[in-house]
Amino acid sequence: MASRKRTTIKLSAKGAILRAPQPPSEAQSGDSSPMRLSERLDVNLTYLKSIFANASDIHFREFRIFDGRPAAIIYIQGLTDKTEIDDNLLRPLTQPNHAVDRMLELSHRLPLGVLVEEYVHIAGAKQVTTLQEAIKMVIEETNMLLLVEDEPVGLAVSAAKSPDRAVEEPNTEAVIRGPRQGFNENIETSLALLRTRLRSTAFCIESFDLGRYTKTTVALCYISDIASSNLVDEIRSRLKRINIDGIIDSGYIEELIEDSPHSPFPQIQNTERPDVVVSQLLEGKVAILANGSPFALILPINFWGLMQASEDYYERYMIANAIRALRFIFLFINLYLPSLYVAITTFHQEMLPTKALLSIAAAREVTPFPAVVEALIMEITFEALREAGVRLPKTVGSAISIVGALVIGQAAVQAGIVSAPMVIVVSITGIGSFVIPRYNLAITLRMLRFPMILLAGTLGLFGIVVTTLAVIIHLSSLRSAGIPYLSPVIPFHWRDMKDAIVRAPRWAMQQRPAESGKANPRRESNATRKSRRLPSRQRARS
Repeated sequence: MASRKRTTIKLSAKGAILRAPQPPSEAQSGDSSPMRLSERLDVNLTYLKSIFANASDIHFREFRIFDGRPAAIIYIQGLTDKTEIDDNLLRPLTQPNHAVDRMLELSHRLPLGVLVEEYVHIAGAKQVTTLQEAIKMVIEETNMLLLVEDEPVGLAVSAAKSPDRAVEEPNTEAVIRGPRQGFNENIETSLALLRTRLRSTAFCIESFDLGRYTKTTVALCYISDIASSNLVDEIRSRLKRINIDGIIDSGYIEELIEDSPHSPFPQIQNTERPDVVVSQLLEGKVAILANGSPFALILPINFWGLMQASEDYYERYMIANAIRALRFIFLFINLYLPSLYVAITTFHQEMLPTKALLSIAAAREVTPFPAVVEALIMEITFEALREAGVRLPKTVGSAISIVGALVIGQAAVQAGIVSAPMVIVVSITGIGSFVIPRYNLAITLRMLRFPMILLAGTLGLFGIVVTTLAVIIHLSSLRSAGIPYLSPVIPFHWRDMKDAIVRAPRWAMQQRPAESGKANPRRESNATRKSRRLPSRQRARS
């Protein structure tokens, strides 16, 4: 009895099989060319079973088709729809009918091509001729492979079944008014959500397989009529340069393609909302989706875009501008309030009114620590409570974080560890961080608070000014996919100021952003302007 030799597969960076062991009956020393499937079913099965010897989830099912020949199917359990295989593949091939009987009278055996055309009722069938293609179809494409005796080709049938999560409302970007759909981990579902909103031949999707072991499908999406070809080429080249063991989430891609990886500020926007992606694509930007991640990446972005929420464009512009103003106010409170309190109470008491100074001095009379230590203790405690609330189950997380903050704050004040004004300052600062619409920007501002508090406690207002200048200089030099991070303010573009700090009425935003919409700057006609919507009698008078 011949012994079965253990074999392995060597994969290239692109996932193609470079070398695989040859079947025992067709071994040729020194031949590294692709090996064709054998006409003998037992030879093909022996080879494939040796390849998948340690893969218990790959099943081999042998049967006989209606003309008496043995056949087999190979599939991955859990990723293949067994019902579709049984109804549309196995039953037609194993149960003859009158048409089969007439064809068998003319020929004892039917070619695989005839079987595919006449009896396989599954879309997406593809013939494979080599063992390398057969292995790739099972492992990378999650297809079901059909092999038949006396046939030197196999049939890869698309019968994939992915354990998908239903399309739900995104938890991280909830809106009161607006679409409720969000991406899920299946990239096909996510792309379908985009395609339902962009029914144009100009909407392009390019696919890549990234990760030597995960073979993660990554899609680059853009609108060819709007997006700059230079931008698309740059992002495409960055994606092709990725050579890593695996891509588990789109966050991996974000770190590998961003312009300044050492900057704390996000240079790529992530979102779970298809409507946000579509709106950015219509401005000439590109989106990246990764299989297994519900978050799409959008680039280029700017600082002002991170302060915008999708609901800003579903409400009337006056309401949106009021909410944006509130966000910017709390952005400065979130960043500056603790450090200003520390600097003023430590070095610049003369800036406070007399009554306020006496009140703060009375509250801090029993406090054993200086203001900078108080601020650090409370900020670190608040961040720990916030992180605990995120990691705990949803049913108890929010209650633990709120109750913990109240109890610890009250107990700290009564014990004289911190003063009551400091608890108020930290609480308002925490509320300000929740107003920021993008989590990646909010956590950056939370990080910047700590060095600013330290410099305020050692240098006073001068330390705050130095930190502010350092942040502004850094933001001015930062770029996202080659686009200035502070545009349209630096460099200044007047027409783009209509949707930067404030939002103009939609009928007044007739042009796309200057940096990303150069290829097709016009997005709206004059037909919807205010003067065109007046009644005909008023237009005649004017």
